[in-house]
Amino acid sequence: MQDIRIGQGIDVHRLVPGRKLVLGGVEIPFDKGLLGHSDADVLLHAISDAILGALGLGDIGQHFPDTDERFRAISSLLLLEQVCGMMQERGYRVQNIDATIVAEQPRLSEHIPAMERTIRDCVRPLGGVNVKATTTEGMGFSGRQEGIAAFAVTSLIKA
Repeated sequence: MQDIRIGQGIDVHRLVPGRKLVLGGVEIPFDKGLLGHSDADVLLHAISDAILGALGLGDIGQHFPDTDERFRAISSLLLLEQVCGMMQERGYRVQNIDATIVAEQPRLSEHIPAMERTIRDCVRPLGGVNVKATTTEGMGFSGRQEGIAAFAVTSLIKA
């Protein structure tokens, strides 16, 4: 019997002028970016939360609080690397990741392969990394282009 764990993560950040837009560790050309203590990469935050959830270790806010200056403007790839270190210390590996970004603008389809590669290079899953993007057809905060959300599900397997 294999030890398999499932985790889910959700993150949302507000879009504001004067910030870079980083999703999945990839800088996306856009006139706004996500507001946050770190680089506010909602996709990597959702994936980190999914891994932490599968391990029963809370969420990234507990491990990397926005009150800690060490994490100001930090790349979320570095945070994901630390989360993967916690996972490996407990003897687990990522089997697969499935994630969805919810954003009315910018259109993300051409950037998804680079996001998947960046995540795969960081996490080194046994299986795959799948990233999708969708809109809310103009409804809600995402539809009004006030923010971007990301949802992620991951499965971990005992190494």
